[in-house]
Amino acid sequence: MADEARFAVFGTGFWSRFQLAAWQEVEGARCVALYNRTRSKAEGLAAEFGVPAVYDDPEELLDKEQLGFVDIITDPSTHERLVATVAERGLPVICQKPMAPSLEAAERMVAGCRRADAPFFVHENWRWQPQIRAFKAELDAGRTGPLFRAHINYVSSMAVWEQQPFLKEASEFILADMGSHILDVARFLFGEARAVYCQTRRMHEELRGEDVATVMMRMESGATVVCSLAYAGCTEHGRSFQTFVFAEGECGSVELGPDYRVSTTTAEGTVSRRCPPPCYPWADAGRAAVHASIVPCNADLLKGVTGGRAETTGEDNLKTVRLVYAAYESARTDRVVEL
Repeated sequence: MADEARFAVFGTGFWSRFQLAAWQEVEGARCVALYNRTRSKAEGLAAEFGVPAVYDDPEELLDKEQLGFVDIITDPSTHERLVATVAERGLPVICQKPMAPSLEAAERMVAGCRRADAPFFVHENWRWQPQIRAFKAELDAGRTGPLFRAHINYVSSMAVWEQQPFLKEASEFILADMGSHILDVARFLFGEARAVYCQTRRMHEELRGEDVATVMMRMESGATVVCSLAYAGCTEHGRSFQTFVFAEGECGSVELGPDYRVSTTTAEGTVSRRCPPPCYPWADAGRAAVHASIVPCNADLLKGVTGGRAETTGEDNLKTVRLVYAAYESARTDRVVEL
């Protein structure tokens, strides 16, 4: 269709399959080319999704294809180079999280896209899970009164590094990888942080980086928010990839619990409802909420790359990256880091 935004995907690894499937659920965008340094991997994915062109050189792809934007789905060590390559052409660019392997690199990426006048977005899908959006709506309704504390809990017994081997070798693991999601959710739900204190541990000896992190934040609102992350847990819901949240206010509380249930409790009692993710045939049942959230995230990003407003701009996500690396600094120095 003439009004479709033509785009290319850079990277055809583990997550690209779900990203492409989610793009096919969104009206107004069509993938016309794939790049991967191992051409055979790109050819296999192109055949699966009906993508007409395959390249093993990103510059050649950009020279030959007429594109509305590029979606980068590679490992973080390549993000800065590939984002710069696209931005130099003045094209809007979407980048997977974590944005970069360091705060300095993330700042260079945002500044470079700004100089090139290339719209820059980060694919941060976690906040688009329907139960998290419903939790946010309950907070915004104001029935709890001003919040004074909250807890976000993500504990998984899944060895995610078996499907994404580069994670096993990462010297910075759970904070950089899952912390990018969970700290972004904290910002989405509770606003910006003023101070951070963090402790980390490594429970799996085969990993280089930390697989447990506890982050306490003092928010601009005055509330205290604690984020608990672990790939070392053995819990009832440890294989569900669900995020649990509990927030307390002067007049009540809101809880996001198992089975996508959001409950608000005030003096009048408790109101509870399920907010399950939509079911897609391409989604992994064990990651239902995670995979389904890619669709509304992509739809929002499409607005951004076609001239509208999107939530997770590079400028906005840079605030999440700063939180991640403030947490690392706190864990390293065992002190509170002011932001």
